[in-house]
Amino acid sequence: MARYTVQRIMQSVPTMLGITMLSFLLMHIVPGGPASVMLGDKATPQLIAQINRSLGLDRPLYIQYGVWLLQLIQGNLGYAYSYHQSVMSLIGLNLPRTLVLVVTAIVISHLLAIVIGVFQAARKESRLDHGITVVIYFLYAMPTFWLGVILISIFAVSLNWLPSGGISNPLDPNPGFLSFVQHLILPAACLVLGTIPGWSRYLRSSMIETMVQDYVRTAHAKGLRKSTVLFRHALRNSLFPLVTLAGLSLPGLFSGALIIETIFNYPGMGLLFWTAAQNRDYPILLGIVTLVGILTIVGNLLADLVYGWLDPRIKY
Repeated sequence: MARYTVQRIMQSVPTMLGITMLSFLLMHIVPGGPASVMLGDKATPQLIAQINRSLGLDRPLYIQYGVWLLQLIQGNLGYAYSYHQSVMSLIGLNLPRTLVLVVTAIVISHLLAIVIGVFQAARKESRLDHGITVVIYFLYAMPTFWLGVILISIFAVSLNWLPSGGISNPLDPNPGFLSFVQHLILPAACLVLGTIPGWSRYLRSSMIETMVQDYVRTAHAKGLRKSTVLFRHALRNSLFPLVTLAGLSLPGLFSGALIIETIFNYPGMGLLFWTAAQNRDYPILLGIVTLVGILTIVGNLLADLVYGWLDPRIKY
């Protein structure tokens, strides 16, 4: 397995290089720049040229990319123009909050998706199965930003049960862990409700296919209880699509976190990316894109390794 892991890491190097090149090119060909944002109404061609020269943005793109890539190899993600501090320090401050949000959503979504998928597969084509399917499709079609607005309107405005945004009460001088959890509930619920539909449908389909296999019929013929057959024999072999989705869904979860963190004013990587995009702060944007690319590759690698744990027949 160690050899397989090393091979996958080596194969990911060209992928990451392509991601950085494409991201660097796309961000720099967009009209505007950090100088225009910094100067605002005082922007003149002379001042813009002076700031671009001081930031090294007047060089050819391939030279700028080479300098940035050399710094990246050395572990330096650059300096954030709009925050006047290193990108690494900004990521170190905001990444843990996003990881808490995303990991919480992944765990809850997987647990609920497994319960819903198994329940629907065990009662396929029943009225209850069709009713749950209608709700699942409704959530699947609902835009994330609209779902967030609805949650805020109901639980923060109408019922006043939960805060509408942030990570703590600004009027509380000593916010504790309970305050953080209360502020986490709505953005996590929004991300969970947006990811459950796809995962539960995949698991339902996989469970239905697995339950007609010969070994499942043999387990039923032996007189085993239906719950034992479902969870001990069918479920384990039906988790492969969910494992694959968990690895491939990291970019989607982070992009979803961008919208959710903006709606709920949750200070994480998504809100940082949104603010940096408005300020044309290229080092922050490139640092976040690179980090998400690395996390995606690591997620795919972990998904492949978990495959071997779920099915011992797989050889690396």
